Amino acid sequence: MSRIVDIGAGQVGTIRYNPLQLRHRLDAQSVVWGVFRSTEQPPGTPEPVGPADLEELADQWNLPREFLEEIELLLEDKRQVIFQGPPGTGKTFVAQRLAHCLAGAEERVTLIQFHPAYAYEDFVQGYRPALVNGQPSFELRSGPLLLAAEAARAEPEVKHFLVIDELNRGNLAKVFGELYFLLEYRDRQMRLQYSSVGEDHFSLPRNLYIIGTMNTADRSIALVDLALRRRFHFVEFSPDRPPIQGLLRRWLEQHELDGMSWVADVVDLANERLSDDRHAAIGPSHFMKPGLDSEAVERTWRHSVLPYLEERLLGSAERIDEFALNQLRDQAARRATAEPDLASTPEEQGAAADAVE
Repeated sequence: MSRIVDIGAGQVGTIRYNPLQLRHRLDAQSVVWGVFRSTEQPPGTPEPVGPADLEELADQWNLPREFLEEIELLLEDKRQVIFQGPPGTGKTFVAQRLAHCLAGAEERVTLIQFHPAYAYEDFVQGYRPALVNGQPSFELRSGPLLLAAEAARAEPEVKHFLVIDELNRGNLAKVFGELYFLLEYRDRQMRLQYSSVGEDHFSLPRNLYIIGTMNTADRSIALVDLALRRRFHFVEFSPDRPPIQGLLRRWLEQHELDGMSWVADVVDLANERLSDDRHAAIGPSHFMKPGLDSEAVERTWRHSVLPYLEERLLGSAERIDEFALNQLRDQAARRATAEPDLASTPEEQGAAADAVE
């Protein structure tokens, strides 16, 4: 959807907004974006097509099929869900693969990512600088939401998905605008912010589903208002709760990396030490890599896990020493050999637990 506004002589042509109002909409960042990316389509390239059914997806990532079926029911209820949890817990992976599985075709899934500069004009529609016959103009362009809605409306018998990664990093009230209402009332229509006089009102098709992801380690999650929260179902992805709890250990066993089971012990021990801030937990996907070996674990810990913990423990630098990989590995090994026997007496169990300290 495009509409050209000629400003060759410094005057805005025939549109329903006065020049001052339009200028307020087109901030400096949007102008720069338009000059250098005027031909770029809104982001929306999905990952390769995922599994054919929920059973295959559950098997691929060692998740209970019942967990995925519950998400499918939540989607049918509100048409939109949010996966929330610490980084590395598989939120984006599952969101994309589940969307591909339920949509049945790659072209029916659109993936975008929010960021602090993302605006309504990027997401829904807005004017962008453009050159027409060599003259500077403004072009009204549809964003990924409108494009996904148009695609869904053209195929009402099948499901279409919009996957929004890092949803909480955007200014949600600014990005969604009047869509808060349409998220809840799919059978209603509204005039969009940039609709022309006489133009049809807009509605969200019932076969367009939205899956968002939120990183709970990002402090901006507190800024997600209640108006948005009540329009989405929330699904938790947390390393200390099923089904993510124990996921790394199950994955190592499935891939016959028995000699690497110590990695799951180390991650569990580290997360216990982070229990005062469960949103800082270390996610399993850091280590769910084919051919994982000790050297790969050390590299990942040194260059990914420790920098992340340093950021989370800002102001408590002395605690970083608690998360040295070799130290955690030794302590996890001592714990494994000193596990209390189920048949032992309470006194013997206490002595075994003391030996770990």
